[in-house]
Amino acid sequence: MHHRPHWSYSSISQYLACPLRYYFQRILCLPQPTINSSLVLGSSVHAVLAEYHRMIQQHEPTRIDKLHQVFANTWSSRENQTRISFKDGENPKDTFDQGIALVELYLKEPPPQHIVSIEREIISPVHNSRGEYLETPLVAVADLITADNEELTVREFKTAARAYSEIETESSLQPTCYVNAVQEVFGQPATVEYTVLIKTKTPKIQRLSAARTDADLGRLGDIIENIERAVQANIFYPVESPLNCSTCPFRKPCREWGRSHDHPELVALGTSMAEVL
Repeated sequence: MHHRPHWSYSSISQYLACPLRYYFQRILCLPQPTINSSLVLGSSVHAVLAEYHRMIQQHEPTRIDKLHQVFANTWSSRENQTRISFKDGENPKDTFDQGIALVELYLKEPPPQHIVSIEREIISPVHNSRGEYLETPLVAVADLITADNEELTVREFKTAARAYSEIETESSLQPTCYVNAVQEVFGQPATVEYTVLIKTKTPKIQRLSAARTDADLGRLGDIIENIERAVQANIFYPVESPLNCSTCPFRKPCREWGRSHDHPELVALGTSMAEVL
């Protein structure tokens, strides 16, 4: 779906993690030669959970065979788009089986109640800490929204190699984006609950809640406002760290970036926000 210029949690977090990767991916739109196996597993699990939640919402019986098929179809469509890169010691069959095991563990949980929407895309305004609304809206896609009395809960599903710590949900901007979206559009208070499907040998499920205040929402606006200024000023530089670089598909253009005065198109594009976002 094509929108006018907008921000999303992924574009904000990508700029904060490494402005140069943001530049390669979102401004130059360089092709990505590989996709990380954990991303393919995550998107395949997400597709299955969305289908399962639809079955619940429509009071249909849970068809395990259909859910397995959704997983396989999502996996193969990602595989057909880009080569999947596996970590040392990983192989396609084990990773695929691991995804199925995570799904089956979740299906044993009590099913969610009072479903409001599934994979709901919400376009919302954002304000800064001074209460001024920014020109560029925020787009958030909520995996699952459920209602409990007057409060809405955005349920976010994650696949992870290990359990999350409290600080990860406290400091993440993702719940802030969701709470902002739901409160602006539905006009109701919202909290976020993470369901983390942990890819340990025996898979586990972890649940974590995240609440956000009005001050958090204003701070989100301040962060977006400043990233937007930096992008308009063509401020792009690498943030080199094992975490960033080990899985980055843009290693080659990154190494050439310092010599890019030979390639004016790699330096100042004079980009407008429309091209950027």
